[in-house]
Amino acid sequence: FPADEDSPAINYQLADLLLENKSFDEAAVEYEKTAYGYPSHDKSSQAGYAAVYAYREQLGAAAPDSQDRIKREVVRSSLLFADTFPKHEKAALVLGAAADDLYSMEEYEQALVAAKKLLDVFPEADVDIIRSAWLVIGHSSYELEQYSEAEFAYLKVLDILPEGDKTRDALVDNLAASIYKQGEQAKAAEEHRVAADHFLRVGRMAPNSSIRPMAEYDAAAALIQLEDWGMAASVLTGFRNTFPGHELQPEVTKKIAFVYRENGQLSMAANEYERIETETEDEEIRREALLVAAELYEKDGDKPSTLIVYQRYVDYFPQPVELNLETRNKIAEILKEQNNHDAYLSELEKIVAIDGAAGTDRTPRTRYLAGTAALVLTETRYEKFLAVKLVKPFEVNLRKKRQLMKSVTKEFTALIDYEIGEVTAASTFYLAEIYAHFSVALMTSERPEGLSPLELEEYELAIEEQAYPFEEKAIAVHENNLELIYRGVYNEWIEKSLQKLAEFVPARYAKPEEASDIISSLDTFVFAINRPVESLPAEVLPDVEEADSSAPEQAEESGETIEVEPQMPDEIEESETAAAL
Repeated sequence: FPADEDSPAINYQLADLLLENKSFDEAAVEYEKTAYGYPSHDKSSQAGYAAVYAYREQLGAAAPDSQDRIKREVVRSSLLFADTFPKHEKAALVLGAAADDLYSMEEYEQALVAAKKLLDVFPEADVDIIRSAWLVIGHSSYELEQYSEAEFAYLKVLDILPEGDKTRDALVDNLAASIYKQGEQAKAAEEHRVAADHFLRVGRMAPNSSIRPMAEYDAAAALIQLEDWGMAASVLTGFRNTFPGHELQPEVTKKIAFVYRENGQLSMAANEYERIETETEDEEIRREALLVAAELYEKDGDKPSTLIVYQRYVDYFPQPVELNLETRNKIAEILKEQNNHDAYLSELEKIVAIDGAAGTDRTPRTRYLAGTAALVLTETRYEKFLAVKLVKPFEVNLRKKRQLMKSVTKEFTALIDYEIGEVTAASTFYLAEIYAHFSVALMTSERPEGLSPLELEEYELAIEEQAYPFEEKAIAVHENNLELIYRGVYNEWIEKSLQKLAEFVPARYAKPEEASDIISSLDTFVFAINRPVESLPAEVLPDVEEADSSAPEQAEESGETIEVEPQMPDEIEESETAAAL
């Protein structure tokens, strides 16, 4: 009798009996029939709520493989109840529970609809129900990549949440994540300014969030893309100060160094590169960081800091030898500019020593650096030789000068073993100048006192007889330097030898140039000096062997070498110069 007026109440009694008998699924069906299968009656809303209750009881007792199906029934019945009986005191609670269920079932769009409906229909619901609805909106919006809506929802939840609630920290991270994701979306769209603003908002909106460090790091990266160097530096230095122990600190230092460098703040950039060296254990990164730091200090004109960094580099990284010596060469140049003569020479001595002990690590470039360093060191001893004057006591000074002459001659001769064209030419030039100077030194030496005119004349003749062979030897060695032209070498030292020869033998080497449109080759120039190679004295130092004319080698700073096999001159004999004088 479905149309009988007593049927709804009897149907409700049936449902109650089924519920009491724990036949929850059948009870739920009968409750729904009582609530929605008859015209509205005084048990309708009560039966609708009881149906939801029965389904939930069934859910609690169901096997795992039935859980999803029953939960969907719970949700269906709950939504039907809330729509049909919005005035029921439990309507908001039931709708909120349905929204929670939909979210747990990953039905995010339906969960979002249910939660929003709860807020619209039941704005005066209990605060816990309202908070739960906003939480569903936040979580569902986040999953649906609607991050701005998620941010708004999380803010609502935090506004409602009591201070000190243990879930607050997690919710703050959720808020930060929703803002961070907006930044990522802007970054993907290459809207770097918008991205940077979102990333920086994380720190303002959720300063204690665990996401904040990454957000600020990414904000700096976006600002670097925009080449907003000032703002990028501010964000990065803020990161350094705010998160001192963070694992991203080494990367932050690299970014700060890059930003300062691009912004023209070279000294500050160099300081950051020094910091990079201290923050990493990667030897290659440390090596590169120190070299870049030194270069930046140098560009900024800060030579003292440049020197300090280069010295750290050579101490820390003796290998590879070539790079170590390149750096030591730069150190030497700075010391020279600072007029720190002793330290400059000391560094040159280290270059020579390290190259000499390099073994298989020796390269053409290390040999070049060592050769040029050894040349400078020998030049200093040459200056000492020049400084000795042949004055009273004559024999003492003559002996001292002759000893220095032997020593410096031997050293200049040894430089030729480096097989560097420039060094060979310089050494040959200086050897010639040693002889020329000794000749002049004899001629201008202090004359003894108390000589008669005849004795003085004999003394002058004796000096000339002793001095002339040294001048001849100087001419011969300078001429020998010209032989390097055949080897494909022409540099300032060969030019200097030509100038000296023009002074010694002007009739041969100071001839005026004849008008000529083209000098076709260096060979033409050599023959133009009117000095056949065959006529060079065989005993002159050094005796340069003929080059392979098909493949001349030129010594440049790149490390190409000249292979010269000089013949050592006879050592300067203990002549009877002093006795004769």
